[in-house]
Amino acid sequence: MTDSATEESRRTNATHEHGWLTESSHQTSEGRVLYVRCAQCGVRRVDLQPHPLLPPRSLSRVQGR
Repeated sequence: MTDSATEESRRTNATHEHGWLTESSHQTSEGRVLYVRCAQCGVRRVDLQPHPLLPPRSLSRVQGR
């Protein structure tokens, strides 16, 4: 990421709370991998849900716009 892209990402994250929508997912030996996108600004990240009764946790940083 360039310095300007990093700065833009920081500004985007500070402006609203992301509401994640799952675009796709698949099962792995570690749990379910979820590819999610923010409904408001369109940024994406990858989450891992280790067990169906546990909430997903982020595996990546927010990317794109």
